[in-house]
Amino acid sequence: MPAYVIVNVDVKDAENYPAYIRVAPDSIAQYGGKYLARGGRAECVEGEWQPRRVVILEFPTYEQARAWWDSEEYREPKAMRQRYAETNMIFVDGM
Repeated sequence: MPAYVIVNVDVKDAENYPAYIRVAPDSIAQYGGKYLARGGRAECVEGEWQPRRVVILEFPTYEQARAWWDSEEYREPKAMRQRYAETNMIFVDGM
């Protein structure tokens, strides 16, 4: 069953954040992940959520999504993202 990683990124350092964008995709692909949405227009139509830069990733399984997030390959890109942005991220089982 697929799993999704849903991320809302509030970029705080726009000058350095592109470095993260360049290195993250390789680690995602190594764990079978792919981008379904990556930035672009986002609009809250109900509730109080104020989306910034929304990213949606799909992985073949929840376990692979978790393995990517915990991986050595993503360790440095994750640290970069955490330096350059504030992030809310969830993992969701697909159907």
